[in-house]
Amino acid sequence: METLADLATQNPGAARVFHRYRLDFCCGGRRPLEEACEAKGLDPDAVRAEIEEETRAPDDVVWAERPLGALVEHILERYHAPLRPELERLVQMARKVEAVHADKASCPRGLAAHLARFQEDTLAHLEKEERILFPLITMDPDARPHAPISVMMHEHTSHAANLARTRGLTTDLVPPDDACTTWRALYLGLEALERDLMDHIHLENNVLFPRALGA
Repeated sequence: METLADLATQNPGAARVFHRYRLDFCCGGRRPLEEACEAKGLDPDAVRAEIEEETRAPDDVVWAERPLGALVEHILERYHAPLRPELERLVQMARKVEAVHADKASCPRGLAAHLARFQEDTLAHLEKEERILFPLITMDPDARPHAPISVMMHEHTSHAANLARTRGLTTDLVPPDDACTTWRALYLGLEALERDLMDHIHLENNVLFPRALGA
């Protein structure tokens, strides 16, 4: 029975469909499609049909078929490099929104502090991957780094919990009707961050790590 991770690995368009229905294909990617759809009240046949009809995007790549070094380089360039400045930007925006709109009931109180902790944890995670795990994977093809990969996957689960916490603090990333431009831009940025992190974690959990372990 095909899992969400299997489908997203074989067909990059599947990830776009999963994003639409908020199906967790990264940390929860080992669930069968049918089981994941049942939990969301979705018709698995309809979701599978959408995946089959999804138009291939110009930048779609089946990374399971590319060299391991190319995959690592892609993760570094596409996800690690832009994540650092983007997290800082979102933290600063959240602080501004909370400061300006502190008197409103709809103000996302605690969001800036939450994002600052998330930023700290994420930057430490990226450092460990870049300084330890990724060089080990690319420089020693016979290495089977079970321990560091286990640590990274555990931290990925924490990242997923942080994304859920972000939605809880922001009424599911829906700004109030009277939200200012910065407030709306913050929530759009957080939604884009969520999408990128899910794609990022999927590539590591379901493509890079199994290949590095010889699975």
